[in-house]
This record gives sequence, C-alpha cells and structure tokens, in this order.
Amino acid sequence: MDKVFVDNVVLIGRHGVGDSERETPREFHIDIVVDVDTTSAAASDDIADAADYRDFVESARVVVEGSSCRLIETLAHKIAERILKDPKVQKVSVTVRKPKILPVGTPGVTIVRAR
Repeated sequence: MDKVFVDNVVLIGRHGVGDSERETPREFHIDIVVDVDTTSAAASDDIADAADYRDFVESARVVVEGSSCRLIETLAHKIAERILKDPKVQKVSVTVRKPKILPVGTPGVTIVRAR
C-alpha cells in the first residue's frame, strides 16, 4: 500500500479542556498520512484517480474550525472519520499537536483508523 501525506497543516480552533482554551482561538498543527493504492493515478496522471491531499486539508479545516472538542484525541478522531469517507482511502493516521500551550514541549496525539 502506498502513502499520501500532508504535514504541518496549521489551523486555528477553539479546543481544550479548560474554558479559557475554548474561548481563545489557538493554533493546531496537523499531519495526515493515508494508505491508498496510487497505481491508477500514477498510470493515468489524472487527479480524478488520486486521493487528493487538498481534500484531507479541507476535512481537517472543517473539523478544527467547527464545534469545540475538549480533547485533541476527539479532534483527531473526527478528522480521521471525515477522511475515511473517501473510498480510495484504506487507512489514515492523524497527528494533532497543540503548540504554545505548555511552557516547554508540544503535546500531541497520533491516531490510526482503518476501514
């Protein structure tokens, strides 16, 4: 199985356990990796045959800019669910990082979902 990915998508949302985290928009950094068969797309050189990473970014944007979640695990899961609606995608890995929330380090989570 091949992989298509997009790294370091920076989106702004209102997510977090504390009320103050949900009141103030914050950055979320997202990496998405999908398992797909790229054989048809490679042979045709046609975007219609490809799993389009622009669609993955749009899925992440809709979720991050949408309703607030308390946990980044929930945020990552919702992004993965949307991406798995693409019938070309067999498996997806979503990493969500929440920078600037701790004085040192960047917390995050990676989830993997498959059909």
